[in-house]
Amino acid sequence: MRIAQVAPLYESVPPKFYGGTERVVSYLTEELVKQGHEVTLFASGDSVTKAHLISPCPKALRLNDCMDSLVHHILMLEQVFQHAHEFDIIHFHIDYIHLPLFRRCLTPFLSTLHGRLDIKDIFPLYREFKEMPFVSISNAQRKPLSFINWVGTVYHGLPKDLYKFRARHGKYLAFLGRISPEKRADRAIKIAEMAGMLLKIAAKVDKVDKEYFEIVIKPMLKSPYVEFLGEIGEKEKNEFLGNAYALLFPIDWPEPFGLVMIEAMACGTPVIAWRCGSVPEVIEDGVNGFIVESLEEAVKAIEKVKRLSRRRCRKIFEERFTSSRMARDYLYLYEKLLREKEPLLKAV
Repeated sequence: MRIAQVAPLYESVPPKFYGGTERVVSYLTEELVKQGHEVTLFASGDSVTKAHLISPCPKALRLNDCMDSLVHHILMLEQVFQHAHEFDIIHFHIDYIHLPLFRRCLTPFLSTLHGRLDIKDIFPLYREFKEMPFVSISNAQRKPLSFINWVGTVYHGLPKDLYKFRARHGKYLAFLGRISPEKRADRAIKIAEMAGMLLKIAAKVDKVDKEYFEIVIKPMLKSPYVEFLGEIGEKEKNEFLGNAYALLFPIDWPEPFGLVMIEAMACGTPVIAWRCGSVPEVIEDGVNGFIVESLEEAVKAIEKVKRLSRRRCRKIFEERFTSSRMARDYLYLYEKLLREKEPLLKAV
């Protein structure tokens, strides 16, 4: 199958550091190539892939002091449109900016929505394009836009051998991701203090969250129970998550998926997570982690973590969250859309 993958340009594919969507696009692209498909990746020029790469910009925008990111994305859409006839299907990962143009394109396409959808500003736009084929990354993610054409839910997946399984529990709690109000690093610090256990924080601070970091989080980093590592890359994550006692995922927002949860599971590390968004779809309470709703419940969960089998955590990852399973699920949707579009294409 001739497949185009269209990625955001903020990070390279895969990203050098943090970047959930770009990381997933990379895993999917490389798995499709591995399975013998002809794949073209539209992404920043510093991306690394075995697919054919087409780039509207030489470097990831976040690392390039970009003043207007929309310019580069519009240029990329023009490139995709010019090449559209070369593909059997086009898979977009860039939210909604392609919808007006590709509603008028004969090549079948679908769009995976990677972000939060409970934003009122986007409702009129998605009502206008509600017949377009969309894919969710969890069933919970769909709720605000239940009226659009959801053709499937495909959970994220990681290459099976990307993370090394570690059978022994580590001695520290881990927090990995972004420092932002919705990720609630402050909760993680309070949990560690209440449990009397070291918390290691590996997280980036975006410009938009810098004030929050300085005012709320930075003073809390003085705690003797906290070690702040800053942003880390893929290699460091393997050691960081694998050597942890448990991952804390104390979110305070409707998380669309939560890639870090399955990264921890791949290492065999259990997850203690708040009951928000996708969490109940990823975590089996009392099996590969615990789902909690308060600081007190989180501290009690820490006490019970040793009862959990790290090998079982890894097995659930292998059964449900590998890139080969993700690619298989997307291929099913690609073929379904092609079958539905075929009569229309013949009529043109």
